[in-house]
Amino acid sequence: MITSVFKKSTLLNFSLIVFLILFFDFIYQIQDLAWSNSAVLVIKKIAIGVVVLFSGLITNFVSKRNNISKDSGYSLLFFLLFLLFFPTLYDNINLVFANFFILLALRRLISLQSQKSSKEKIFDASLWIFVASLFHFWCIIFLVLVFISIISHVSGDYRNWLLPFIAFFAIAIVFAMYSLAFNNDAISYITNGIETNFSIDYFTNNYQNAALSIYATVALFFVISMVMTLSSRPLLLHASFKKILFAFFLSAIIYVISDNKSNDLLVFTIAPLAMMATAHIEMPQSKLNQELALGVLMLCSLFVFFSQL
Repeated sequence: MITSVFKKSTLLNFSLIVFLILFFDFIYQIQDLAWSNSAVLVIKKIAIGVVVLFSGLITNFVSKRNNISKDSGYSLLFFLLFLLFFPTLYDNINLVFANFFILLALRRLISLQSQKSSKEKIFDASLWIFVASLFHFWCIIFLVLVFISIISHVSGDYRNWLLPFIAFFAIAIVFAMYSLAFNNDAISYITNGIETNFSIDYFTNNYQNAALSIYATVALFFVISMVMTLSSRPLLLHASFKKILFAFFLSAIIYVISDNKSNDLLVFTIAPLAMMATAHIEMPQSKLNQELALGVLMLCSLFVFFSQL
């Protein structure tokens, strides 16, 4: 029954998921209304909610536009369900914005398979990755995906290899001008961001630990499903699915190496995992298997979300 509702993308289920994304944001924010006394904090909270919503819409757009999913509402639904694992993300504006810009980069890299406007797409993707790295330095690791995409599609033209460096200098100049204008210490900002921490002992309660454990189990399930079924999928889509897999693993690396570690750092895995989950649920299989996979995930997401409030 659940799968039937989202099997076809309609205005009703699309509006429902958009409403739920904003609704769960509201539920989390009303736990502590101290921010409501400051106009700046109110604007910050609104900005986070809007950017999270647009991140979900971009995930849905990329999935449909590149035929990663059929005309269904699953991608946006899975984005919501995975988002519920990390409610404190609604307090982390840097990671929310960093993830948004990474999604803009991923959109350009996946569409690179058409080989239309290749140079513009490589430059745009590189530019968005460098912008994301200003919010969270280790997003710069996604440059690996840029060069993988160049190798896969347009390695013959040497100019394509230079575009990421041009994008770097463009962002470096803008960042330097901003730092001079507002008297910011750019060197300290970068050195603080480049710090690493490999320990995973940041949990303040058992519910955060449970959230990570359940999310890791779910992620492993969908990653294995993608790897095992990749050969049976249309050959034209292999490059796109491989980029999604690479994006997920690069996101996991960011989580492992980043300093100030928290579950929120897994935000970069949400979109790639939502696409893989959509690909899994849309595979030819029994209705019971689909309902079980989606139903269990819904229950886990709701349990983890409300347990962390």
